[in-house]
Amino acid sequence: MFRFLKKQKKPVLSYDPEKCKPAIRSSICTGEKVAGFKDKTTGAFTEIMLLQTDKDLEEFKARYGIEGEVEIFY
Repeated sequence: MFRFLKKQKKPVLSYDPEKCKPAIRSSICTGEKVAGFKDKTTGAFTEIMLLQTDKDLEEFKARYGIEGEVEIFY
């Protein structure tokens, strides 16, 4: 028997603008884009959400209160 589950939203993680900056990691081969936060001291990237459309990017910015452009790295 199949059970239908509601799609659960991932919890909104808080980030410290002093320690992290918003960034988008883009694959050179496939073009896949992932939004997240890059640590300013270590350079470690924390993935938050997959970006499939421009609407996804706007949702990411609205969710975390980000204004302006987001850095893209490969």
